[in-house]
Amino acid sequence: MDGRRRTTTAAGVSRSALFLLTAGLAWTLASPGPGRVHPWKPAGISSPKFESHAAFDPVTGDLWFVRSSPSFEGWRILVSRCGPEGWTEPQPPAFAGDGVEADPYFTPDGKSLYFISTRTVEGIKSNLDIWRVDRDSKGVWGAPFRLPEPINSPAPEWFPRPGSDGWLYFGSGRRGGLGRTDIWRARAGEDGHWSVENLGPAVNSAGDEYEPLPSPDGKRLIVMADGGLYETRRTESGWSPRVKLPAEVDVNGSEIGAVFSPSGKSLLFARDTKEPDSGEFFVFREKGDEPWPPECPASAKKEKNKEKNEVKKEEKKEEKKETPAP
Repeated sequence: MDGRRRTTTAAGVSRSALFLLTAGLAWTLASPGPGRVHPWKPAGISSPKFESHAAFDPVTGDLWFVRSSPSFEGWRILVSRCGPEGWTEPQPPAFAGDGVEADPYFTPDGKSLYFISTRTVEGIKSNLDIWRVDRDSKGVWGAPFRLPEPINSPAPEWFPRPGSDGWLYFGSGRRGGLGRTDIWRARAGEDGHWSVENLGPAVNSAGDEYEPLPSPDGKRLIVMADGGLYETRRTESGWSPRVKLPAEVDVNGSEIGAVFSPSGKSLLFARDTKEPDSGEFFVFREKGDEPWPPECPASAKKEKNKEKNEVKKEEKKEEKKETPAP
């Protein structure tokens, strides 16, 4: 089985490249064929470097994502806008820091963005912590601020994702967990103090769980752990035991950085395809086709729909020709 590790070093924090635990396993990316998982390689975004952790701005439609080296190190958050010619050259956001930064995620109203960072604070390089930045009524981003303890800890934190239930879900290597890295959640009380709790053995194991993604309706949680992506469902008694996503999603255990479409019907994630493309995006259309991720430029979508309509017209003409007269 494949594995993946995010590690810390004395010089800072780095996530290691994806690696094999089973000798001889082929890393060649096979064609997804007629299944529900297909590559998403928009021009201007896809590159020989590692692209992952996409987030679409619900206010502007901009694409935020993480680009790192092919070995999945040196993560940086970049932003691309949809212009008349397609996605623009990705650029760092105005509030970018000097450390590694990753895992961007918007609140549904687009007023806030969560991310992780090792940026310098008061002259001191910070641990890999959860940060938030807010946007004012004019659309201008303010200064990012580090979330307080006990959300952040002396250990690295990962993948902050607010759920519709009011909890902030995230990964952490802090003490008190069931494994090396676990999934936790935090919520502020009426007095403003935060409480943190572990999601328990149905979700966490003795190994590593890094990334929790609540579904838009709050009924499911996608978890990136050892071996790829898993799913757990909310029940009356808590979270159900996690199960792996279909084999067409978990191809080699390197799947990472998932994000739901607003409807919850589709899932965008990244996979290490190795040379020459490294990390690339894939979309899992779990519940049928939908116009997501968005086409860019928008005219491309109109042109594609026009082509589909023309094909349908030709098919109908052929059907009429083949239909015998009464």
